Amino acid sequence: MKTKHPKGLPYLFFTEMWERFGYYLILGIFVLYVIEPNGDKGGLGLPDKMADDVFGTYIALTYLTPFLGGFLAERLFGYIKSIYLGGVLMAAGYIGLGLFKELPLFYGSLGLIIIGNGFFKPTISTILGNLYSEEPYKKNKDTGYNIFYMGINIGAFICNIIAAYMRNRFGWGEAFIAAGVGMLIGLVIFSFGLKHIRHACEMKAAKEGDSKISDVLLKVFLPALIVGAIGWIVPGNIFGSDSTDAFIFACVPVIYFYVSLYFKAHQDEKRSIGALLMIFLVCMFFWAIFKQNGTALTRWANYYTDRSIPEKLVEPMRGIYMLDGKDGTTGKSFEDKEVAVYDDQFRSQKNEAGETMKVSGKDVYFKNINPEERAQLATNPKQEVYLFNTELFQSVNPFWVIVLTPVIVGFWAIFRKRGKEPTTPTKIMIGLFITALSCLVMVGAVFAGNNGAVKVSPLWLVASYGVVTIGELCLSPMGLSVVSKLSPARLTALMMGGFFLANSVGNKLSGILASTWYNYENKEYYFLVNFALLIFAFILGIFMLKFLNKVMKENGVD
Repeated sequence: MKTKHPKGLPYLFFTEMWERFGYYLILGIFVLYVIEPNGDKGGLGLPDKMADDVFGTYIALTYLTPFLGGFLAERLFGYIKSIYLGGVLMAAGYIGLGLFKELPLFYGSLGLIIIGNGFFKPTISTILGNLYSEEPYKKNKDTGYNIFYMGINIGAFICNIIAAYMRNRFGWGEAFIAAGVGMLIGLVIFSFGLKHIRHACEMKAAKEGDSKISDVLLKVFLPALIVGAIGWIVPGNIFGSDSTDAFIFACVPVIYFYVSLYFKAHQDEKRSIGALLMIFLVCMFFWAIFKQNGTALTRWANYYTDRSIPEKLVEPMRGIYMLDGKDGTTGKSFEDKEVAVYDDQFRSQKNEAGETMKVSGKDVYFKNINPEERAQLATNPKQEVYLFNTELFQSVNPFWVIVLTPVIVGFWAIFRKRGKEPTTPTKIMIGLFITALSCLVMVGAVFAGNNGAVKVSPLWLVASYGVVTIGELCLSPMGLSVVSKLSPARLTALMMGGFFLANSVGNKLSGILASTWYNYENKEYYFLVNFALLIFAFILGIFMLKFLNKVMKENGVD
């Protein structure tokens, strides 16, 4: 570590770990909270399709704001102030989600997180790249980003266990507040590491022809707000909902701004910027599928997956409260009680007043259990059935990242020693193809469960997440690395914001795709559509690959 990696890496590693702890804790329980029937200890009780739309818009905006946050960090606030500003705003937003259930305050808290992430996310990634811009660390940049990415996923792994404990033992609000505490811990760690980081936080001097802050605010940000508002109020829904219309409209000036960077760039920068724009395009498709872990795959875990805990594990797990009972000790029983009404696609039903309809019956979990289990429970309906919390499945992907990162890094190291390591763009295209295969695993899950008629083994989700994780490790940290390698020094944070813009558009597409879940009576077609989108992106990327590799070589990187 002392010779291969800079001393600031561990501090950035743990800062990002705790920041992602908070961010992914929210994502793990967001849809579950929003759709849970309302009540004193319940959720917001919003319709499922609306929950997907709100979720998609939220995660999209958290990755749209980095384009402006990165620019302001580079030109106005500086990197260190931007980290603190972003972290404090996110912590306040997380705590606000825990304190307020009124929709205006709920959305306001989301707004604080969105703005805070805009300052924090591109800045910390840029600082990491700056640490590796000097010898003898330059050649280990890809490995550094892989290590950094592992920190992200350690936070994403532990957060869902904490979320399960907090919401079972105390409630939804306390789970959200735990996310805010995690963010504040991250800022404390960052403060301790400043002496090893500060030299990588110097602001770059502006050059003639660079975009001015006033130009970005007046020619990009303000038009985005205006056309976004137009998209919201325009009669009817062009792209499916008011929020989707507003988001897509607002993206147009931002995308135009990034494309214009290519045409305004100095001649020696044009090819690098053009290559990055191509990479942003194909990565967008990856995020559109990957981010369905918080929507479609969470829905699959909640309603279509066998979450029962084997009897021999009930007592050991009782102590860490990973059960569905509100006090962490009570399971679900098969006996009739007052429960919410759900349709055949597991959507809670509302009356004309918008209230969740209730009926005397069995919990929705038992709606599609296998016949043998149903018959056994019928003989003793008061027998308690203990269930894993749904959000715990959100820890499967980061678990695979932690396990597989050393494997993938070692795999590339073997090829490097032989002089045959694929270029960074090639790794990204490999990642797209492997991610597509994860959709086929879910097609198998649909067939195994007879299209949802019977719950399937959780191993289907574990396998799907395992495959998508391999694709993710080939693509996501490599995307961060290639931005750092190809970006002109004066535009690094801004182009990092462009990478997150692609992430943003992909995230919104994930919400749009997830909201079509109910349009597919046969769920295998839903996953086949996702597979087709990724294969299309893969083919597109293959056509670009020769140019991308040539630009990498011209810039003396691979």
